[in-house]
Amino acid sequence: MDGAPGVTYVMPVLNEEKYVERAVASIQAQDYPGPAEIVLVLGASTDRTDDIVARLAEDDPRIRTMHNPHNDVPSGLNRAIRSATQPVIVRTDAHTELPAGYTRRAVRTLLETGAANVGGVMLARGKPGFQAAVAKAYNSRWGLGGGAYHSADAPAGPAESAFLGVMRADALRDVGYFDPTLRRGQDWELNFRLRQAGHLVWLDPALRVGYWPRSSLGALWRQMHATGIWRGEIVRRYPRGNSARYFAPPALVVATLLTAALSAFTVLGTLEWSGRAPALGPAAYLGVLALASARSVGTVRDRIRFALVLATIHYAWGTGFVRGVVRGARDAVDRSRITARASAYEREPEVLAEPAPAIGSRGASDRGSISIRTVGGVLGAGLSVTLFAGFGYGWLEDRSLDSGVHRPHLSNLGKPAVGEAHISGVQEQNTPVVGVYSRDGRIDQ
Repeated sequence: MDGAPGVTYVMPVLNEEKYVERAVASIQAQDYPGPAEIVLVLGASTDRTDDIVARLAEDDPRIRTMHNPHNDVPSGLNRAIRSATQPVIVRTDAHTELPAGYTRRAVRTLLETGAANVGGVMLARGKPGFQAAVAKAYNSRWGLGGGAYHSADAPAGPAESAFLGVMRADALRDVGYFDPTLRRGQDWELNFRLRQAGHLVWLDPALRVGYWPRSSLGALWRQMHATGIWRGEIVRRYPRGNSARYFAPPALVVATLLTAALSAFTVLGTLEWSGRAPALGPAAYLGVLALASARSVGTVRDRIRFALVLATIHYAWGTGFVRGVVRGARDAVDRSRITARASAYEREPEVLAEPAPAIGSRGASDRGSISIRTVGGVLGAGLSVTLFAGFGYGWLEDRSLDSGVHRPHLSNLGKPAVGEAHISGVQEQNTPVVGVYSRDGRIDQ
């Protein structure tokens, strides 16, 4: 590629001692023929991340570091982009590994299409066990909803958004860079503003970037819950142009809670309709989980993990989305990589030295985040009540029909009743019996 424009790789880093060295190594291994620099923006890491980065910077003069006083991704990216000395920005992440030839192909596509941003596809990978199950869910249509930048089968062409991105610095300057008030979803929002300003966002599925997802259930829940909150905030700011897939997880959450409430009313006798009906929604969802896990590869344990990860993604994202839409994000933070000390640093008063983009910016205040135990307990209780009411009560009715015994509604226990005598399950004609309902469903005279 003769006369290749220079590139600046930008990477926000926070508590990434397990991944940052490999992420930087994948950048250093790029065979790009033009000038290149690597800018690592360091948050308040509490592990060995800063020491590792310092060693890498000593060994490679192309690497320079910056401090990220706001400790979040969009502010860190903006600081790095503003300091860039090259006209093309390559957005990277400490959890990613760029494949060989990534920069060369992306810049060539950028020049050929005239796009402002060219991005690729996330291909999650994980170590055996839970992280492998998370990676499988990320790469699955059942997991993250089938977005084009999560599918290697997506066609190349104009796109709503793309994973990471190789961008023209002047286009970013035109739209005001990343919105520093969005802690999650900032890539989609930036691409939205680029498209609104008349720029082209291009997806090239041949750009397949490896991504290491969260490796524990708690970290996955916190990440997905925060992502859902900020997606809800984005929907508040931009009511139009949102894909229908964003509304599926919150619909599941609302349906589950509504189903649990209806089932409780049915068991208590407030509603006079079959106990089976309220359980149809969660039962269908459990069927979907069973189908998805059955179609996956691996051992029985692997498939169970996969189903658990899917449910965690859906309910964490869905509960977050509901909160974000109803209350706004209010500076909610993804705490999946934040330890106690970094968390305290995150809550320090923040004064933005950079202006927010002109389109859709909104102030926020921090009200904390929903407890994992609280949300998990509520949803677990809801599902338990739902399944008990739907299947247990329905099973009792089936047994009643099979034995020829009239099963009273729970609200009728001990009340006067008028029925008919039964002998060996055969009804005698015109034999009225007066009494009260007992717990076994018969009439005590």
